[in-house]
Amino acid sequence: MLATGPNGAGKTNLLEALHVGTQGFSPRTRTDRQLVRFGDSAARIAVRGRRLDVPVEIELALEVGAAKQAKLNGAPLRTVEHLRSELTTLVFTPDRLGVVKGAPAARRAYFDRALGRLSPARAQLPADYGAAVAQRNASLRRIATGASSRAALEPWTAQVVELGLALVAARKELLALLAPPFSVHAGALGLDDGELRYAGEPPTVEQLEARLDRDLDRGITGLGPHLDDVVIASGPRELREFGSQGEQRLAVLALLFAEAELISERRGVPPLLLLDDVLSELDPARRRILAERVVRTGQTLITATDRAMLPADPDQLVEVSAGTAR
Repeated sequence: MLATGPNGAGKTNLLEALHVGTQGFSPRTRTDRQLVRFGDSAARIAVRGRRLDVPVEIELALEVGAAKQAKLNGAPLRTVEHLRSELTTLVFTPDRLGVVKGAPAARRAYFDRALGRLSPARAQLPADYGAAVAQRNASLRRIATGASSRAALEPWTAQVVELGLALVAARKELLALLAPPFSVHAGALGLDDGELRYAGEPPTVEQLEARLDRDLDRGITGLGPHLDDVVIASGPRELREFGSQGEQRLAVLALLFAEAELISERRGVPPLLLLDDVLSELDPARRRILAERVVRTGQTLITATDRAMLPADPDQLVEVSAGTAR
């Protein structure tokens, strides 16, 4: 599907509505108030489609000051987060370049979300590790003020080590899965020798104890996978520092297609792809390659200001104008 229209017509709103309706959250903001039209107090999203041969209907209601409510095939969901276990949607927006060129935290968050999509049983692991680090940090601050003893820190140190070991192992397994298809898709898009590498090792009790005085001074745990990074490279060049914006864009697209391929293999159902303004900075040759790949990937919504930007005939053309689509 290709959605066209001038800038500001509402193409991105359409894409965002599909993401919120299928995943329960926006790829643009975590503030639900921003999802409601200015001047209104509530909004509703309805999505109807098919997953293989099974009809799927989703209703999601947003009300300012209240939690989102969702129904799947008429049955209320306990939380909207449950949608993510039922449906998978992958999105590209221009700000996704931060996955490559941004700080390590952006890459950790991206790959931890991918871990949850590809290994649902380990989806909670990053949050559990983060909670253990937060508890250890709180204990460090209590010790520094004399409100607690060093012995009280030991259980949290042990938990950080245990969960950190599991999280690093899970991230490395994820990269081992993603790296081969990432390299293939990156090469097809003209980014040679694409590579993903994990930068970091799990902490040990001995290492955390050796730096305890420094951690007490700062009040934070200064070692562990909450500080690790993922290197996204083209040959010897780390694209964060030595890649052009065009190469960084290609790397993000290659990551998207690599994950989509793995999801299709594991779940038997391809994810929904949402590609916002992806064509504007690609040359004609790469636009053709992109068009060829989305045909093989599954259902895709692409937004563009001009129909001619997509070098293929879309199955459906949606013209967006002044907030309406036809």
